Amino acid sequence: MERRKFIKSAGIAGILASGTAPAIVNAQEQVRWRLTSSFPKALDTIHGAADVFAKLVSDATGGKFQVSVHAPGELVPAFGVVDAVQQGTVECGHTCGYYFFGKDETFAIDTAIPFGMNSRSLTAWFYDGNGLKLMREFFAGYNIVNFPMGNSGAQMGGWYRKEIKAPADLNGLKMRIGGFAGRVVSKLGGVPQNIPGGEIYQALERGTIDATEWVGPYDDLKLGFHKVAPFYYYPGWWEGGAQISLYVNDKAYNALSPEYKTIVQIAASHAHVNMQAMYDARNPTALKQLIAEGAKLQRFPREVMDAALKARNEVYKELNDTNANWRKVFADYERFMRDQYQWIPLADGSYDQYMAAQKL
Repeated sequence: MERRKFIKSAGIAGILASGTAPAIVNAQEQVRWRLTSSFPKALDTIHGAADVFAKLVSDATGGKFQVSVHAPGELVPAFGVVDAVQQGTVECGHTCGYYFFGKDETFAIDTAIPFGMNSRSLTAWFYDGNGLKLMREFFAGYNIVNFPMGNSGAQMGGWYRKEIKAPADLNGLKMRIGGFAGRVVSKLGGVPQNIPGGEIYQALERGTIDATEWVGPYDDLKLGFHKVAPFYYYPGWWEGGAQISLYVNDKAYNALSPEYKTIVQIAASHAHVNMQAMYDARNPTALKQLIAEGAKLQRFPREVMDAALKARNEVYKELNDTNANWRKVFADYERFMRDQYQWIPLADGSYDQYMAAQKL
């Protein structure tokens, strides 16, 4: 009786600390979930977050809760994740919301929007602002419970066959660019293409596209883009911090015990932190290798950045006028972002600038 009272009052943290977790785990039923990913297995950073999640769920439950991870095409195509989760074809998926902006542009806010928040600010909005609340309300309309599960950090601006010296150089440019940012590229005269990660190299090699963006040096080196498009631009103004999410079918999630729900939340949060840690640790070495192999690193001219920001503002004004879901979520997002860019450049930005100028 005393032990039951302890378990009831201690909560999951106290239970885990006390070493009594196995007794609780053993009381749970066997659960088997399938997770479909939008990312090829070769990318151990972004695809690997799903493996990190699945392993932690299994370890925390003594193997009673198993999540099998499936690459694009094994169960559904890369861009079929939302439909599969919404319909209950699979229990969960790991993907980027902005791939599905065609359903509703609000999906994009769950990942990254042009000239939006960086990864740290976005995480702050989700975990301590209204982000998770607002996006949960939105995703409820798709039978989905969403969890942040990874972030790439600020991305690079992509690979180009020719130099980009002025906004006019984007006119007619066929570029693979992830989802929603294509709206802005279109206003600049570009021709956006939404191509899954595993198919980009072939499209670039064959000349089907003129340029591509993906994530950053570590993944880009693996995919070999520098071999067919040498000009490597930065920054990726459309992805100041791209969040990847776990989408769970609401019926599957609600069928879990409270303990299992907590384990899903904890595992997703750990995978979220782990992904960016991997990118931050591995990108510097990969960038050096890319340059050694002929990549030509260049910064987007200010004129190009300003033109892109102007186009972004036009797109957002149109959406505020036409999409009620977007207007509701973006209003809070924008307010939070405005405060963040008063703080982060003051503290981190000034410190980073000073340190970068030193001979370390």
